[in-house]
Amino acid sequence: MSENVNTKKDAVCPSCSERKKKRTADEQAALIKRLRLAEGQIRGIQKMVENDAYCPDILLQIKAVTNALNSFNKELLACHIRSCVAEDIRAGRDEAAEELAGVLKQLMK
Repeated sequence: MSENVNTKKDAVCPSCSERKKKRTADEQAALIKRLRLAEGQIRGIQKMVENDAYCPDILLQIKAVTNALNSFNKELLACHIRSCVAEDIRAGRDEAAEELAGVLKQLMK
């Protein structure tokens, strides 16, 4: 492989250095809020199982958790596209588009 081509491991954008992403306080707060919502829903499902709740009631709560995690994914993906991918493409690192395509392919399985 040529030396000037970044691999997935060492691909770096200015705000995503070393495969990490420095998020704004607002971005981080919004993402954490969504995760805490899902976490609370999962704890509720655990209590339902412990209390012998009716299966369809549990299944509906599982659907709510799935929706919460899907919302988290959408928000995180949007942040990634607006920052990391956009910055990489502006800097001439076109492999960011290929990486995004691969991520989307995995998410849509």
